[in-house]
Amino acid sequence: MDTGLPENLLATLSPSLLLALGAAVLALLALIYAARARRNVQEQLSRLKERSDALWREMDEIRVSHFNRAEQHPPAGTGSLDQARYRTELAAYRKIWPTIWHLHERLGQFLRTVETGEAASDLRLEARNAALEARSHLNQHRPFCHETTEELLTRLIDVEIKAHLAACQYLDLVKEVRHGASDHDRRVLHDKFHSLHEGEARELLNHLVTAIRHRTIRSG
Repeated sequence: MDTGLPENLLATLSPSLLLALGAAVLALLALIYAARARRNVQEQLSRLKERSDALWREMDEIRVSHFNRAEQHPPAGTGSLDQARYRTELAAYRKIWPTIWHLHERLGQFLRTVETGEAASDLRLEARNAALEARSHLNQHRPFCHETTEELLTRLIDVEIKAHLAACQYLDLVKEVRHGASDHDRRVLHDKFHSLHEGEARELLNHLVTAIRHRTIRSG
Protein backbone atom coordinates (compact mmCIF):
# COMPACT_ATOMS: atom_id res chain seq x y z
CA MET A 1 0.00 0.00 0.00
CA ASP A 2 1.33 3.44 -0.92
CA THR A 3 1.58 5.42 2.33
CA GLY A 4 3.15 8.46 0.70
CA LEU A 5 -0.03 9.70 -0.98
CA PRO A 6 -0.76 12.60 1.41
CA GLU A 7 2.82 13.80 1.18
CA ASN A 8 2.74 13.56 -2.59
CA LEU A 9 -0.59 15.38 -2.68
CA LEU A 10 0.74 18.21 -0.49
CA ALA A 11 3.86 18.36 -2.60
CA THR A 12 1.75 18.98 -5.72
CA LEU A 13 0.01 21.97 -4.14
CA SER A 14 1.53 25.35 -4.87
CA PRO A 15 2.55 27.66 -1.97
CA SER A 16 -0.05 30.21 -3.05
CA LEU A 17 -2.80 27.57 -2.83
CA LEU A 18 -1.60 26.51 0.61
CA LEU A 19 -1.65 30.14 1.74
CA ALA A 20 -5.17 30.54 0.36
CA LEU A 21 -6.35 27.45 2.25
CA GLY A 22 -4.71 28.72 5.43
CA ALA A 23 -6.34 32.13 5.00
CA ALA A 24 -9.73 30.51 4.47
CA VAL A 25 -9.37 28.51 7.68
CA LEU A 26 -8.33 31.63 9.60
CA ALA A 27 -11.25 33.59 8.14
CA LEU A 28 -13.67 30.84 9.19
CA LEU A 29 -12.26 30.83 12.72
CA ALA A 30 -12.49 34.63 12.83
CA LEU A 31 -16.16 34.53 11.79
CA ILE A 32 -16.93 31.98 14.48
CA TYR A 33 -15.13 34.09 17.10
CA ALA A 34 -16.93 37.26 15.96
CA ALA A 35 -20.32 35.54 16.12
CA ARG A 36 -19.67 34.33 19.65
CA ALA A 37 -18.36 37.73 20.71
CA ARG A 38 -21.40 39.49 19.25
CA ARG A 39 -23.73 37.12 21.07
CA ASN A 40 -21.93 37.73 24.37
CA VAL A 41 -22.01 41.49 23.88
CA GLN A 42 -25.71 41.43 23.05
CA GLU A 43 -26.41 39.48 26.23
CA GLN A 44 -24.37 41.94 28.30
CA LEU A 45 -26.13 44.90 26.70
CA SER A 46 -29.51 43.36 27.43
CA ARG A 47 -28.62 42.88 31.09
CA LEU A 48 -27.30 46.42 31.35
CA LYS A 49 -30.41 47.82 29.67
CA GLU A 50 -32.59 45.90 32.12
CA ARG A 51 -30.62 47.46 34.99
CA SER A 52 -31.00 50.95 33.55
CA ASP A 53 -34.72 50.47 32.92
CA ALA A 54 -35.18 49.26 36.48
CA LEU A 55 -33.24 52.29 37.72
CA TRP A 56 -35.53 54.74 35.96
CA ARG A 57 -38.66 52.92 37.09
CA GLU A 58 -37.42 53.18 40.67
CA MET A 59 -36.58 56.84 40.15
CA ASP A 60 -40.06 57.54 38.77
CA GLU A 61 -41.66 55.81 41.74
CA ILE A 62 -39.51 57.73 44.21
CA ARG A 63 -40.15 61.00 42.40
CA VAL A 64 -43.91 60.48 42.53
CA SER A 65 -43.68 59.46 46.18
CA HIS A 66 -41.67 62.56 47.09
CA PHE A 67 -44.02 64.77 45.12
CA ASN A 68 -47.04 63.36 46.93
CA ARG A 69 -45.39 63.84 50.32
CA ALA A 70 -44.38 67.37 49.39
CA GLU A 71 -47.98 68.17 48.51
CA GLN A 72 -49.22 66.80 51.81
CA HIS A 73 -46.42 68.24 54.00
CA PRO A 74 -44.77 71.24 52.32
CA PRO A 75 -41.20 71.59 53.66
CA ALA A 76 -39.89 74.87 54.98
CA GLY A 77 -36.53 76.55 55.46
CA THR A 78 -33.49 74.45 54.59
CA GLY A 79 -35.71 71.43 53.92
CA SER A 80 -37.30 73.29 51.02
CA LEU A 81 -33.85 74.12 49.62
CA ASP A 82 -32.74 70.48 49.90
CA GLN A 83 -35.85 69.36 48.04
CA ALA A 84 -35.22 71.92 45.31
CA ARG A 85 -31.62 70.77 44.91
CA TYR A 86 -32.70 67.14 44.81
CA ARG A 87 -35.31 67.81 42.11
CA THR A 88 -32.81 69.85 40.08
CA GLU A 89 -30.16 67.14 40.22
CA LEU A 90 -32.71 64.45 39.37
CA ALA A 91 -33.91 66.45 36.37
CA ALA A 92 -30.31 66.78 35.15
CA TYR A 93 -29.77 63.02 35.25
CA ARG A 94 -33.06 62.42 33.47
CA LYS A 95 -31.80 64.62 30.63
CA ILE A 96 -28.26 63.24 30.48
CA TRP A 97 -28.78 59.49 30.91
CA PRO A 98 -30.69 58.83 27.64
CA THR A 99 -27.88 60.46 25.65
CA ILE A 100 -25.25 58.43 27.51
CA TRP A 101 -27.06 55.17 26.83
CA HIS A 102 -27.64 56.18 23.19
CA LEU A 103 -23.90 56.83 22.79
CA HIS A 104 -22.90 53.49 24.33
CA GLU A 105 -25.41 51.59 22.21
CA ARG A 106 -24.61 53.30 18.91
CA LEU A 107 -20.87 53.01 19.44
CA GLY A 108 -21.26 49.33 20.27
CA GLN A 109 -23.11 48.74 17.01
CA PHE A 110 -20.43 50.62 15.07
CA LEU A 111 -17.58 48.64 16.65
CA ARG A 112 -19.26 45.28 16.06
CA THR A 113 -19.76 46.23 12.41
CA VAL A 114 -16.09 47.19 12.13
CA GLU A 115 -15.05 43.83 13.58
CA THR A 116 -17.14 41.88 11.10
CA GLY A 117 -15.84 43.89 8.14
CA GLU A 118 -19.25 45.20 7.09
CA ALA A 119 -19.96 48.69 5.72
CA ALA A 120 -19.92 51.03 8.71
CA SER A 121 -20.02 54.58 7.33
CA ASP A 122 -23.55 55.33 8.58
CA LEU A 123 -22.94 53.86 12.03
CA ARG A 124 -19.62 55.69 12.20
CA LEU A 125 -21.43 59.02 11.73
CA GLU A 126 -24.23 58.05 14.13
CA ALA A 127 -21.73 57.18 16.87
CA ARG A 128 -19.89 60.47 16.33
CA ASN A 129 -23.13 62.47 16.54
CA ALA A 130 -24.17 60.54 19.65
CA ALA A 131 -20.88 61.50 21.32
CA LEU A 132 -21.39 65.16 20.43
CA GLU A 133 -24.93 65.05 21.77
CA ALA A 134 -23.86 63.43 25.04
CA ARG A 135 -21.07 65.97 25.49
CA SER A 136 -23.49 68.85 24.80
CA HIS A 137 -26.05 67.59 27.34
CA LEU A 138 -23.37 67.11 29.96
CA ASN A 139 -22.05 70.65 29.45
CA GLN A 140 -25.57 72.07 29.76
CA HIS A 141 -26.38 70.22 32.98
CA ARG A 142 -22.89 69.98 34.52
CA PRO A 143 -23.61 72.59 37.26
CA PHE A 144 -26.54 70.51 38.53
CA CYS A 145 -24.69 67.19 38.80
CA HIS A 146 -22.95 65.86 41.87
CA GLU A 147 -19.14 65.91 41.66
CA THR A 148 -18.86 62.11 41.57
CA THR A 149 -21.40 61.61 38.80
CA GLU A 150 -19.98 64.54 36.83
CA GLU A 151 -16.54 62.93 36.89
CA LEU A 152 -17.93 59.54 35.85
CA LEU A 153 -19.92 61.10 33.02
CA THR A 154 -16.90 63.02 31.74
CA ARG A 155 -14.62 59.99 31.88
CA LEU A 156 -17.21 57.75 30.22
CA ILE A 157 -17.75 60.09 27.28
CA ASP A 158 -13.99 60.55 26.85
CA VAL A 159 -13.42 56.78 26.80
CA GLU A 160 -16.19 56.21 24.25
CA ILE A 161 -14.74 58.94 22.03
CA LYS A 162 -11.28 57.35 22.25
CA ALA A 163 -12.78 53.99 21.26
CA HIS A 164 -14.52 55.63 18.30
CA LEU A 165 -11.29 57.29 17.14
CA ALA A 166 -9.34 54.02 17.45
CA ALA A 167 -11.97 52.21 15.38
CA CYS A 168 -11.83 54.92 12.71
CA GLN A 169 -8.04 54.58 12.57
CA TYR A 170 -8.48 50.83 12.27
CA LEU A 171 -10.80 51.29 9.29
CA ASP A 172 -8.29 53.63 7.64
CA LEU A 173 -5.54 51.02 8.04
CA VAL A 174 -7.77 48.32 6.58
CA LYS A 175 -8.25 50.50 3.49
CA GLU A 176 -4.50 51.08 3.27
CA VAL A 177 -3.57 47.39 3.53
CA ARG A 178 -1.95 47.55 0.10
CA HIS A 179 0.10 50.59 1.05
CA GLY A 180 2.20 49.12 3.83
CA ALA A 181 -0.17 48.96 6.82
CA SER A 182 0.87 46.00 8.97
CA ASP A 183 -1.29 43.36 10.61
CA HIS A 184 0.33 44.30 13.93
CA ASP A 185 -0.87 47.90 13.68
CA ARG A 186 -4.41 46.76 12.94
CA ARG A 187 -4.39 44.28 15.83
CA VAL A 188 -3.18 46.98 18.23
CA LEU A 189 -6.00 49.32 17.20
CA HIS A 190 -8.57 46.53 17.31
CA ASP A 191 -7.54 45.54 20.83
CA LYS A 192 -7.56 49.21 21.84
CA PHE A 193 -11.10 50.08 20.78
CA HIS A 194 -12.43 46.72 21.97
CA SER A 195 -10.90 47.05 25.45
CA LEU A 196 -11.94 50.70 25.77
CA HIS A 197 -15.59 50.06 24.95
CA GLU A 198 -16.13 46.59 26.36
CA GLY A 199 -13.83 47.02 29.34
CA GLU A 200 -13.27 50.54 30.68
CA ALA A 201 -16.47 52.13 29.33
CA ARG A 202 -18.68 49.30 30.54
CA GLU A 203 -17.13 49.48 34.02
CA LEU A 204 -17.65 53.25 34.15
CA LEU A 205 -21.23 52.81 33.00
CA ASN A 206 -21.92 50.40 35.85
CA HIS A 207 -20.35 52.82 38.34
CA LEU A 208 -22.45 55.63 36.91
CA VAL A 209 -25.69 53.68 37.36
CA THR A 210 -24.75 52.98 40.98
CA ALA A 211 -23.83 56.63 41.60
CA ILE A 212 -27.07 57.97 40.12
CA ARG A 213 -29.10 55.45 42.09
CA HIS A 214 -27.30 56.51 45.29
CA ARG A 215 -27.94 60.18 44.58
CA THR A 216 -31.57 59.97 43.49
CA ILE A 217 -33.27 57.00 45.13
CA ARG A 218 -33.98 57.75 48.77
CA SER A 219 -35.44 55.45 51.38
CA GLY A 220 -38.22 56.38 53.73
